[in-house]
Amino acid sequence: MARYLDRRDAGRRLAVLLAPFKGGNTVVLGLPRGGVIVAAECAEALGAPLDVLVARKIGAPHQPEYAIGAVAPGGIVLLDDDAIAALALAPGFLDGAVAEATAEMARRETLYRDGRSALAVSGRTAIVVDDGLATGFTAAAALASLRRLDPERLVFAAPVCAPASGKRLDVADEVICARTPLMFRAVGEWYDRFDQTTDEEVIGCLRAARHLRSAAEG
Repeated sequence: MARYLDRRDAGRRLAVLLAPFKGGNTVVLGLPRGGVIVAAECAEALGAPLDVLVARKIGAPHQPEYAIGAVAPGGIVLLDDDAIAALALAPGFLDGAVAEATAEMARRETLYRDGRSALAVSGRTAIVVDDGLATGFTAAAALASLRRLDPERLVFAAPVCAPASGKRLDVADEVICARTPLMFRAVGEWYDRFDQTTDEEVIGCLRAARHLRSAAEG
């Protein structure tokens, strides 16, 4: 199965699957950091506004890429009880990890929003986009947070997903995965270029999307 060149290539290909939402009352929200780059391509193809939805993974000790939970706006905290029990975490680790993730989420939200309010999603189709779905905890927390804002339809979309992880996203009305390879080990394996996305890239991407939409409307 061919890999994506980079996140922008993945976004353009994913946008083809999202074409039915073009022209409707749709808003696209990217999960930072890398998901914002993918989401920007989808938003441009759909002619939809782009926003950021900041959620934050809680990683296992000494293995931060392995998610044992996630936090999202509105006080959402999702935890993998089975993984936590198996890890036999040190006392106080989980409370500290949740507090740290919540603080980092707040920092990023302030930074990325650039003084702007979040786009309204009530009564709209909200498409949440990430660059890939591994455990699914961050996406599940983000969707739970967004569901509270009463979108008419809530969709999650990603270029590549672990086959079983989509089941964790039952809060969504629809889950669209361009690829669900049986031999899935990591999201980055499905990209030729999967460099770490910086805060500056996320901010630049969001600003460019606003300018592009303003030009189209003006």
